[in-house]
Amino acid sequence: MNSRKNYERSDSSASHNKRKGCGCFKSLILLLILFAVIKGFFIDFYKIPTGSMEKTLLIGDYIMTNKFSYNISTPHNIPFTDIEISHINLLSIKKPEINDVVVFEFPGQLNELYPPYPINFVKRLIAKPGDTVEIKDRVVYVNKVPLSNPAGIIFNNEIIKKGIKDPALFNLGKNWNIDNYGPIRVPKRGDIIELNRDNIGCWGNMINRELERKTVSTEGSVITIGGTPVKNYTIRKDYYFVLGDNREDSMDSRYWGFVPSEAILGKALIVYWSWDPYISFINFGDLYKSIKWNRIFKTIH
Repeated sequence: MNSRKNYERSDSSASHNKRKGCGCFKSLILLLILFAVIKGFFIDFYKIPTGSMEKTLLIGDYIMTNKFSYNISTPHNIPFTDIEISHINLLSIKKPEINDVVVFEFPGQLNELYPPYPINFVKRLIAKPGDTVEIKDRVVYVNKVPLSNPAGIIFNNEIIKKGIKDPALFNLGKNWNIDNYGPIRVPKRGDIIELNRDNIGCWGNMINRELERKTVSTEGSVITIGGTPVKNYTIRKDYYFVLGDNREDSMDSRYWGFVPSEAILGKALIVYWSWDPYISFINFGDLYKSIKWNRIFKTIH
């Protein structure tokens, strides 16, 4: 009789543990789903891999981004992976503002239709669609009004004089360099741009991206789109101009052009963690010592 009671208690305990285990598993699944929804629609997390935004953002900073700042859209990638998927903008909240630090999908180098793999950049937005940008001896002018430098801006070398051309830039055939650049109008939907042999090297690839295929070509002095000779092109999207705060060590709009509005993923909010990313977890003691406690929960301006 006692044996039977012990068996029943044991069986009941096993069932209870089983139900408890199932409950924990369901809770974990619900938690993962909730996190995926929050990450997909509202916030996201990024690691800073380069010094292009120093001293505002440092290598090894981990930042939180508010995706709700500008648009509500379906996820741009499969949760917990870097696999991109088609997305739809569901609701526009507001437009990015000048001096916002934004995270965006890198559109590609000057000669690329698309980058070889998806990558997100973090830069400071300094001009909106329709604005005219000019840099004179490192001073940024937007619509002829000087823009105040961010607190953490870095310059290390002497100013490159006006008229010295850097052929690596998005230069529209002009003698521009990183310290003396423009004036250039940031494209706005509906703008009509004149095309010629001097500027087609820059505009051509942007047109290809808008049309989602390589369709621009030059035959002698004749420029064609889809085989049709053209002298101008009507812009289909709104664009933004971005710069890194480390102005001499930043691959930004001066080099590869403009950021389309739909590529902007969100506004950088805070640094939630920071340490030396080059130290292995095997050397955990050194890794722990590298933690930059003064940067944790630092607001990004």
